[in-house]
Amino acid sequence: MDLSLTEEQSLIQDMARKFAQTELAPVAAELDKTGNREILLKHLKQLAELGFMGLNISAEYGGSEAGVVAFSLAITEVARGCASTAVTMSVTNMVAEVIQTLANDEQKQKYLPRLCSGEYPAGGFCLSEAGAGSDPAGMKTRAVKDGDQWVLNGTKMWISSAEYAGVFVVWAVTDPDAKKGRGISCFLVEAGTPGMTIGKAEEKMGQHASSTNCVIFEDCRIPAGALMGKLNDGFRIAVAELAGGRIGIGSLALGVGLAAMDYARQYTTEREQFGASISSLQGPQWMMADAYTELEAARLLLMSAADQKQKGLPFSKQAAMAKLYASEKANQACYTALQLMGGIGYTRECPLERHARDVRITSIYEGTSEIQRVIIARELLNEVSR
Repeated sequence: MDLSLTEEQSLIQDMARKFAQTELAPVAAELDKTGNREILLKHLKQLAELGFMGLNISAEYGGSEAGVVAFSLAITEVARGCASTAVTMSVTNMVAEVIQTLANDEQKQKYLPRLCSGEYPAGGFCLSEAGAGSDPAGMKTRAVKDGDQWVLNGTKMWISSAEYAGVFVVWAVTDPDAKKGRGISCFLVEAGTPGMTIGKAEEKMGQHASSTNCVIFEDCRIPAGALMGKLNDGFRIAVAELAGGRIGIGSLALGVGLAAMDYARQYTTEREQFGASISSLQGPQWMMADAYTELEAARLLLMSAADQKQKGLPFSKQAAMAKLYASEKANQACYTALQLMGGIGYTRECPLERHARDVRITSIYEGTSEIQRVIIARELLNEVSR
């Protein structure tokens, strides 16, 4: 088993690390406080110019063709600098992959270069609804054929980057009489389409610089050519792409957890108590040992899932395991880092309170920890019956 990175993967990891250290980390606190859109959009454009908005997209459409492992590595490094920027990058890559997987060549030629180049600052993934979060098959948004158009009606919730996304991948019920999950289709909707409204940004606990909005469709007319893939077959694709998205969110969580622990580890070497640095005490040493061991285990789970996907092998179980473990251990790592730093870590003078807020959502979005356990158990039981 060779766990070493290729030259290209190492280069991408190094590029992402340097960008996070020089561009993202110095302004992450300001972005958290102000949500400065100008700074965020500048960073997104720079990431696109580095090739990070289409890491698993064919070069034919402007992508980097670097693969899933490189995507995971890059997301982790970017998240060490700014989680808000990392989630936008992750979702945009996921939207691009949906289009590459499902769209016809005309649709790919139209939208993928715009996403990969940064002409579109981001892409929107419109699946969740108020009554269809962990159960997306229960969505109520409808698409009705009217001549050579489709008419969309419904409301999507928790849509990342909706305020500045250039194109949205939207799932809607096209056959209300079909069995649950079987009458759903997928559409491409451009920003600014009449009948589509972006709601106000949610006031979130963390990841403040990434906008999260509802997207409302009221008699929104889109051309017949906006349909992606086969009619009534969109939900299967949504499930598959969510599995890939979990690699991104797990990688994001890992990056935040590492950033928190790295900051606290440095502090323990400088902070003195009882006549010595607290890093010389066994208690803090064990806390660090446990946290870094768990984060390394998370990294290996993520690399395994990314490698499986990259090779075209089944990866749903591996992605769920990686996302579950990485998000929960990153949450623990942020709290361990706070504990190591004591009272100073609880202040905004340090980045730990931001890391703790930013990482909390990783065990909720792209499928809660509870849903990941359901997926893992289902896959395990399916293996018994094969």
